[in-house]
Amino acid sequence: MHRKLAIGFFFSFFLIQVVSAQEKGKVLVIKDPQIDSLIAKRLELSRMGSSGNTVTSLGFRVQIFSGLEREQAYAEQTKFRALYPTVRTYISYTQPNYRVRVGDFRTKLEAQKFLTELKKQYPSLFIFAEKINPR
Repeated sequence: MHRKLAIGFFFSFFLIQVVSAQEKGKVLVIKDPQIDSLIAKRLELSRMGSSGNTVTSLGFRVQIFSGLEREQAYAEQTKFRALYPTVRTYISYTQPNYRVRVGDFRTKLEAQKFLTELKKQYPSLFIFAEKINPR
């Protein structure tokens, strides 16, 4: 009987110590310091494009051409590159149209300014939000 009482007293004492060691509303996280560096590396890799360039989801491009003819899309791209050799161009195909989009603008305002400049050479222009490549 004394043994059961001693064991009960020991468990009660242990339980009181565990309960009193915890502070209300606080959580103690114990982790390896390398976890933070692995998380940072994973975020960096998730921002990488297939070519190894960083890709941002927040960006805009100006569409200068949309049509059915592949050759015409490449001709528009060549014409644009002659006028603006420093601005990147992108051709995409979504059945049945080829599209030529230009620029890697971080804000819609930058894209709008460039669109205004392009209106002299291109009659039909649109701004699209999409992933862009950094400058």
